[in-house]
Amino acid sequence: MPAFTASMQSSSGDREQKKKRIITMILLAVLLMSVSVFLVERKESSVIVVTFPSGAEVEAEVADTPEKLLFGLAFRDGLPPNGAMLYIFEENGLHRVRTREYRFPIDILWVDESHHVVHLLEHAEPCSHDPCPFYGPPPGPARYVIQAESGFIRKAGVSTGDELKYALRM
Repeated sequence: MPAFTASMQSSSGDREQKKKRIITMILLAVLLMSVSVFLVERKESSVIVVTFPSGAEVEAEVADTPEKLLFGLAFRDGLPPNGAMLYIFEENGLHRVRTREYRFPIDILWVDESHHVVHLLEHAEPCSHDPCPFYGPPPGPARYVIQAESGFIRKAGVSTGDELKYALRM
């Protein structure tokens, strides 16, 4: 009997050691993941300079992450001078947008694949409570949506049919 008791204690001790090793490995993995979050270089947002026929330009931040695509300009207090947000859709379509949780009014431009303005909306009001209205769809398919501060369309003299030029800022 004593040999059986000794082997059970040894087996129990091995289990405890394995548990400690597993917990240590899990904690080490969590620590390494946490450190990597701070050490990994953050990608700055892509910026595309959009030039209008009048010569006006905006530096459009590209909505290139799931968060930016979902929230857009929500929760921001404003845009930088000559700033905008550019949404690039995977396909041409009759895309609609909302201003849920925006804190300032915006102008919205729908642009097709050939970079021609197909629809304009001035002074879309922010919305803080559901149901928030959808803006659009444009009368024709669009590939891009540009959101700028309210008044931009008038100030830049933008019209339906205008061809825009895009340049990636390096």
